[in-house]
Amino acid sequence: MDTPLLNERDIDFLLYELLDTESLLQRPRYREHSREIFNATLQSARTVAEKHFANHNAKGDANEPHFDGERVHLIPETKQAWDAFAEAGFLAAHCDEEEGGLQLPEVILRTALAYVSAANVASAAYPFLTIGAANLIRSFASDDLKARFLPPMLDGRFSGTMALTEPDQGSALGDLRTTATAAGDGSYRIRGQKMYISGGDHSLTDNIVHMVLARIEGAPAGVRGISLFLVPRNLVDDKGNVGERNDVQLAGLLHKMGYRNTTSTVLSFGEGDGAVGYLVGEPHRGLGYMFQMMNEARIGVGMGATVLGYQGYNHALEYARSRPQGRLPSSRDARSPQVPIIRHGDVRRMLLAQKAYVEGALALCLYASSLHEDQRTAPGAEGRSNAAQLLDLLTPVIKSWPSRYGVVANDIAIQVLGGAGYIREYPLEQLYRDNRLNPIHEGTEGIQGLDLLARKVPAEGLAGYQLLQGAIRQTVMEARDCSSLAGQAGALEKTLQQLDETTLKLMGQLQADPDRGLANATLYLDAFGRVVVAWIWLRQALAAERGLADADSDTERHFYRGKLQAARYFSEWELPQAGPQLTLLSEGNSTPYEMEDAWF
Repeated sequence: MDTPLLNERDIDFLLYELLDTESLLQRPRYREHSREIFNATLQSARTVAEKHFANHNAKGDANEPHFDGERVHLIPETKQAWDAFAEAGFLAAHCDEEEGGLQLPEVILRTALAYVSAANVASAAYPFLTIGAANLIRSFASDDLKARFLPPMLDGRFSGTMALTEPDQGSALGDLRTTATAAGDGSYRIRGQKMYISGGDHSLTDNIVHMVLARIEGAPAGVRGISLFLVPRNLVDDKGNVGERNDVQLAGLLHKMGYRNTTSTVLSFGEGDGAVGYLVGEPHRGLGYMFQMMNEARIGVGMGATVLGYQGYNHALEYARSRPQGRLPSSRDARSPQVPIIRHGDVRRMLLAQKAYVEGALALCLYASSLHEDQRTAPGAEGRSNAAQLLDLLTPVIKSWPSRYGVVANDIAIQVLGGAGYIREYPLEQLYRDNRLNPIHEGTEGIQGLDLLARKVPAEGLAGYQLLQGAIRQTVMEARDCSSLAGQAGALEKTLQQLDETTLKLMGQLQADPDRGLANATLYLDAFGRVVVAWIWLRQALAAERGLADADSDTERHFYRGKLQAARYFSEWELPQAGPQLTLLSEGNSTPYEMEDAWF
């Protein structure tokens, strides 16, 4: 089967009918661009993805990287994919033209990169991490570090990582033990161990730039004493020449159920004289800096989960249309031809659920990219501030909702294929394994729930939450004027009101007993996500109604009606599940919290 990576008509709809990306051309930064340039960029990304990434997705899964005691070996196609990505300019595509970049809007860049992840999420991790590390250096490092490390990262000679987790500390970063000692020459000596470091060692590039969290000797305890360091695998002199190996050693490779072609490493810093590291920004402010890369990665994880789910849906849809099996219950003639399984009602139910999950998640992730763009280039200061607040609020949802329901979509896709779904001759089982990592990548669902309820919602007197409320209510008002969407508008308004009431009660619970109040934060995250994605679907439905009114072909009418049916499904089948969740939260149900260790 020649299954598409994504649905190009859906991409076009989201970019130009839902998000009005073409309006970015009115902003000074993008006046030299055009819709044609945007589309050509997407075509280039699609070509790179199909030719250089999709060709070894299964091979990389079957032939994991291995360490021979001296170097890490990957299948050669991985290096070819890295080189093709770099040569196409995507590592620097969002950078200013004077940096050698294409000066692309964030939403176009992230759409382009979605094709690459859909083709091969494991090989895509290397350039994506490098983009994030380069962004971090550009934002906070000294001019000297920028001059020495950014050019080779943007042209593909160096790659990058983020090194946070330690063997004894996962998400509890305030307790990390990696230390940094001033060397007297402006550099530091880093000592400690990091694990689960994706892309931590490989042979794709001349050097690897690790962004490392460590504690300077004598620093305050907790998160207030964390600093950020740039630690290269190989030392680099003032002229940019790559020299001898730094005191950074690969202690071993970890073997994951998915993303197998992405090296997952345990790194030891400073087994000898100490790894040479360079302070980024000011001392003790490293975690705040690192949140830029962490949040970028969280949104990237959401997009990766989305496109893996989307790939599964595309395969399931194609299979269902081509696989004859059985007859309709109304057929009494055993000699009649079998029908494609898409004719069976239960199969269409499963396909519609997948469509609602993956197209809703893709719209959510691209909306996040549009917010990222607006916080930098929106015309007014208020617009930039509002976009930043909304993005900050929604980041836990953007990371977690696609990660959870992308896996559900992949699970359903396997069910659609039946026996073919769980054998390796079809790609569904790998897609499922790859995607199952994403609810854990960059913070578990529980961590995202705590972040949303304890920090993001209460921030600045619920300012971001109130902005989101206003945006949802505006969409509800618009949809009320459309007779076919009035019911969906009413359902969303009712659930939003319940979310508001529950949120206020939870704020009181947090003040009275934060441990008990946060015990059900993951449930709140899920209910919150249902409301947000229902809003995203209602926005899509409004755009689809406008498109349907002007459609001039059956193909276009079918596309818009499919959007409207998926929006209706989400409103009638998915959104109502938030009601009982919010009731449990509002009542302060503490049954799970009251379960004691000894009772298990």
